[in-house]
Amino acid sequence: MGRILAIDYGTKRTGIAVTDPLRIIPGGLTTVATHELWAFLAEYFKKEQVDMIVIGYPTDMNGEESASMQQIRPFVNRLKKQYTDKEIVMFDERFTSVLAQKAILDAGIKKMARRNKALVDEVSATIILESYMNSIQYKS
Repeated sequence: MGRILAIDYGTKRTGIAVTDPLRIIPGGLTTVATHELWAFLAEYFKKEQVDMIVIGYPTDMNGEESASMQQIRPFVNRLKKQYTDKEIVMFDERFTSVLAQKAILDAGIKKMARRNKALVDEVSATIILESYMNSIQYKS
């Protein structure tokens, strides 16, 4: 069984989180510049076995797709074509940025570090991954 990798896709930066090999513990991995994402994924998949990719699915308060899906959909389509051996899952990411900022604040991170948007993106990806894992745990 391989890891689950989560992506919080953004136009400038993309947060990435991953589970341990046993799929028990989710954790932040990194944030990469979105224009470097394909190279990062290719290199990571060479080193680590990943069976599933969870991508944050942005929706509005009414549950409809947000405008950012215009950038995410082509990414997801290319991901599905390029990595046919991996299950691709879209998962609701509503409120993850707000939850990430709260988690960073609750962790006692200093004010200057809290302004680091890359940290927020990585924590957001971790929240997406943890939420997804919780959702499948209760379906089993």
